[in-house]
Amino acid sequence: MRFLDREATVAGPDFSRWLVPPAAIAVHMCIGEVYGFSVFNVPLTRLVGVTESLRGEDWTIPQIGWVYSIALVMLGLSAAVLGKWVERSGPRKAMTASAACFCGGLVLAAAGVHWHQLWLLYLGYGVVGGIGLGLGYIAPVSTLMKWFPDRPGMATGMAIMGFGGGALIGSPLGVQLMDHFKSATSPGVAPAFVTMALLYAVFMLFGAWIVRVPSADWRPPGWLPPTRTNAMITSAQVTADQAVRTPQFWLLWVVLCMNVSAGIGILGQASLMCQDLFGVSAAIGGGFAGLLSLFNMGGRFLWSSVSDHIGRRAVYCVFFLLGALFYCLIPQTQRLGSQALFVAVTAVIISMYGGGFATIPAYLRDLFGTHQVGAIHGRLITSWSMAAIVGPVLINYISTSNKEAGVPRAEAYNSTLYLMAALLMVGLVANLLVRPVDSRHHLEGHSNPHPSPP
Repeated sequence: MRFLDREATVAGPDFSRWLVPPAAIAVHMCIGEVYGFSVFNVPLTRLVGVTESLRGEDWTIPQIGWVYSIALVMLGLSAAVLGKWVERSGPRKAMTASAACFCGGLVLAAAGVHWHQLWLLYLGYGVVGGIGLGLGYIAPVSTLMKWFPDRPGMATGMAIMGFGGGALIGSPLGVQLMDHFKSATSPGVAPAFVTMALLYAVFMLFGAWIVRVPSADWRPPGWLPPTRTNAMITSAQVTADQAVRTPQFWLLWVVLCMNVSAGIGILGQASLMCQDLFGVSAAIGGGFAGLLSLFNMGGRFLWSSVSDHIGRRAVYCVFFLLGALFYCLIPQTQRLGSQALFVAVTAVIISMYGGGFATIPAYLRDLFGTHQVGAIHGRLITSWSMAAIVGPVLINYISTSNKEAGVPRAEAYNSTLYLMAALLMVGLVANLLVRPVDSRHHLEGHSNPHPSPP
């Protein structure tokens, strides 16, 4: 098992750092399948009836919906609790553990489907699989930032872009596998889960095999740390335990929570919202949701790369100001009857939603250094767990309540959209309050060997 230890992954002098992004993407594209879980919703409600749900015997959509929520909550909790272990153990051991949990969770979920035990589905895909999500999410990101001190935003964007694009592979793969395995007595969910577990295990273990960490004195060839100082970029180190005692950590917690709460509400209701606002078919609404997934993925790389040039705080100011404006514009697009403008506005919003995920690790690196940035990132993304509840609840319950109160379907989302804009203003205030970390929180005797460029 020494092959998995951190010491066994220290790269030699001839190792190319460009082999690390494929390793990170291999893991993130697999665990990003969680974004495509919705393709299993209806088949999971027909395990007994097969062609239709049998009331009182089959599971319901609300019951199935908890699988996704549990997985995301466990992602945040496991990343927070195990973040320091990831830093100590290194990326290979963490990515291998992620593969074991995520793929093992799929197998447990398949058993739950086969025996029609809902608790086993929750345990497998939600709890065990969610732990795999948390480990697989933070380990590659922390490693990439160490390999790309000259472009940390771009580096994290490459990995997290993979997570955002996981549904582009996972969704059609799940559909194709269910079509292949379905029969007169089964919708094919259980064998689809097992097959996906085997396929994902191969790619995730491949990523764990090729990943490396740089030696302590390594730096990119020809690159020197910038001589021009930037107060927002530290040359010191802060431990994870000390970071959570700083106001900067909690301000960034609010920043990420507000950005994700606003975006995830739109992403979760994209197809239905498009149908309600413009009266289009379900097929067009589904295509619109798929288009937003592309912008979610592309925004992760684009905006995080932009942050390398204009700074993390500046790019979040763009997210909040432009995002609030565009949320307020969505009702106007419906009044104008402009579907093209609606698509353009929501596409930019979702690109900034994805960009927020990809930029936050580099923001943490700037403020707290690289010493335990993976552990700090793990604790911060508990804000994602909160946002995964806040955003969908706000847009689902308020819009549903408006419809039941007689508000026209095309106008039922307006109050929620204005509320989302207000949440972004809260995030803007938190972002503007971020200041350099006080030196009393710094770890004595440690400095950041690769501070980011200003």
